[in-house]
Amino acid sequence: MADLSALAPRVLCLGEALVDRLGPLGGDPATAAPDSCDDRLGGAPANVACALARLGTPVGLVGRLGEDAIGAAFLKLFKGRGVDVRALQRDASHPSRVVLVRRHANGERVFQGFAGDHILGFADQLLDRGCLEAVWPGLAEQARWLLVGTIPLASMASAGALQWVLAQAKAAGLGLAVDVNWRPTFWNPEADPAAGPTADAMAVIKPVLEQASLIKLAREEALWFFGSDDPAAISADLPQQPDVVVTDGAAPVRWFIAKEAGSMPVFPPAQVIDTTGAGDAFTAGLLHCWDRPVTERLRFASACGALVCGGAGAIDPQPREQDVSTFLKECT
Repeated sequence: MADLSALAPRVLCLGEALVDRLGPLGGDPATAAPDSCDDRLGGAPANVACALARLGTPVGLVGRLGEDAIGAAFLKLFKGRGVDVRALQRDASHPSRVVLVRRHANGERVFQGFAGDHILGFADQLLDRGCLEAVWPGLAEQARWLLVGTIPLASMASAGALQWVLAQAKAAGLGLAVDVNWRPTFWNPEADPAAGPTADAMAVIKPVLEQASLIKLAREEALWFFGSDDPAAISADLPQQPDVVVTDGAAPVRWFIAKEAGSMPVFPPAQVIDTTGAGDAFTAGLLHCWDRPVTERLRFASACGALVCGGAGAIDPQPREQDVSTFLKECT
């Protein structure tokens, strides 16, 4: 695979890098024996960055990690994948985040809380604008996309840094891709993991959606935020009328791109070990081949998501472009 580390990033992914602590199938990671849990590096922006790099797209990660074993493991991972880490901050006072993930017997997962902060808060909540100002000019010079989720908006410091980056990206002409990735426990650790957004969260998130040129949502997120799962209706509800893609697990993916609507069955995984990171692989596949015809983009993205379901964790099973091409040929 080509060394991407010397190339200017084409995509900048901003947000959390964390550990997903996968509980035993049907068990509770909060109470299960440590040797029955599976700790996997993850976090949606980190997942997308690693997936893009494995596909061959130059990519950088904007985020903050603790100066701990998790942070060191991520640096090793990013170096191995060729992810640009000039905007990856380290925090000596706050740890990297551990997310507890309950897995059902069918591989579906529920994010149910956190471990490791000792009441201090987590490093990803404290993304520092001043550090970003120092590296941004060189980082964004040849970037095309900025990809963000909504989790940084749940913390005051990171929200301020994100807003600054959004302004810089707009001035530089970068396309803004938003993967909503609604996770209520990041906003309130006591929240029901299946709860929709509160009015306060909606008020913070909606202005970011109103700046996006591409929005990717799961169906339940579309219903929560827009009261509709129709991509064309969602686009029409926003002032800039962005491209919109709505995924729904094994149900067909629907889109409204370049003012054209469509839907397509997704590829079923050959086997389902763990669905964690499938949506992030889909997003990476979509951005990786954005210049291709629309249906080709969606087929490629769907294949990326299906292939990730065949392994544990979000990052290790991510495919290379040749893996996707082989998969698509076998499906025709």
